[in-house]
Amino acid sequence: MARSLWKGFISFGLVSIPVELYPAEQKKGSVAFSMLDKRDMSPVGYKRYSKRSGNEVTMDDIVKGYEYEKDQYVVLSTDDFKIANVKASQTVDIKSFVPASAVPLQYFETPYYLAPGKRGEKVYALLRETLRSTGRIAIAQVVIRTTQHLAAVVVDGPSLLMITLRYANELRDAEGIEFPPESLKDAGVTPKEIELAKRLIEDMSEDWNPAEFKDTYHDDLMKRIEEKIARGETSLITKADTLEPEPSSAQVIDLTELLRMSLSGKKASNDDRAEEPRKAAKGARPATRTSARVAEPAQVEKPVDKPAGKRKRA
Repeated sequence: MARSLWKGFISFGLVSIPVELYPAEQKKGSVAFSMLDKRDMSPVGYKRYSKRSGNEVTMDDIVKGYEYEKDQYVVLSTDDFKIANVKASQTVDIKSFVPASAVPLQYFETPYYLAPGKRGEKVYALLRETLRSTGRIAIAQVVIRTTQHLAAVVVDGPSLLMITLRYANELRDAEGIEFPPESLKDAGVTPKEIELAKRLIEDMSEDWNPAEFKDTYHDDLMKRIEEKIARGETSLITKADTLEPEPSSAQVIDLTELLRMSLSGKKASNDDRAEEPRKAAKGARPATRTSARVAEPAQVEKPVDKPAGKRKRA
């Protein structure tokens, strides 16, 4: 059974709903990598160590500290973070309700499930159905661990999701980045190209089905690893000049013809898709690909022989 990350209340007006917070995402299929010294392929280790004595420090002996003067720290415990603002650390504090389409996509960050706590089911259902019927989402603030987040409370079937949001000052503006003019004429786009592009989008439009999409990079990476093992290239550091050359960006493209070819290719693909059920009925098995995510290992500590730079906060 999943363990809750946080217990508290959803608060709006004079209403409080006891809730528990659960993660709504999971990372699967990561490939574990070891850090190696390229000179002799030996594994590289990392330690937590005292910068004063040089001795290794266990997790049981580590506390959080804030440097208020040079080399002078105030220690903060888990309870200190709660005492700083008891209400903020225990409440999904709803500030307003806005139309579901009002928050731009770039603000959304990490999803969590909000489950009703003991004796909170009725009020939980009331908030859920009110949000559903009005087409609105709740904008709130909440402290998770030691950080205050902006968040949206949204309806997802029988559940309420809390999705953390980025604050406005966490998003960069587009200053210094060049984009094509919004005027079609100035951008060099013709009405004929727009019409062909609309037809292509219409032909490629379908219902959203997230299960249809798979992360296939794991298979490609494992194939590359197996190739290097088979060739006896386990210690070979591949250079960029062995990669296939990229197509020339100066190549002149007939966009209208390219759109026409895309439309023809999409029609052929749709015909193939329509043929699949008939093939399956004859015993054919469509190929499947496994899903996985590749991640570099986290490097949270510095090597002993390379002390970390000075940090103002711990």
